[in-house]
Amino acid sequence: MAEDETGKVPKLPPDARLESLDQRLERVQRAEATRTQRAQPDPSNRLWQQLFGQLIGAPFGGAVIGWGLDYLAAALGRRTFPLFFILMLFFGFGLGVRNIMRLTKTRSDPGTDAR
Repeated sequence: MAEDETGKVPKLPPDARLESLDQRLERVQRAEATRTQRAQPDPSNRLWQQLFGQLIGAPFGGAVIGWGLDYLAAALGRRTFPLFFILMLFFGFGLGVRNIMRLTKTRSDPGTDAR
């Protein structure tokens, strides 16, 4: 910029167009920030979903495997329908409880992964 003989930069009068542009830019940036802002998930919801998934999924998976083993045993000529089904159901329940204990023991903060 041009300096006068005193070595100071002369002050220019404020331009209304530039101020209007700055205000519009700030407004657009705020609107864009609120539009693209991600909702932060609640860490406790994630933990509860994992716990219920283990409590429901592990016994269900064990029951399905037990039913399949009973079906295979029936194909081989042995009638064992409730045996493997019930054994694997309880095994799945125990596995789910073990996984829940592991999940809750390793997490000091529900929002962090301790893997």
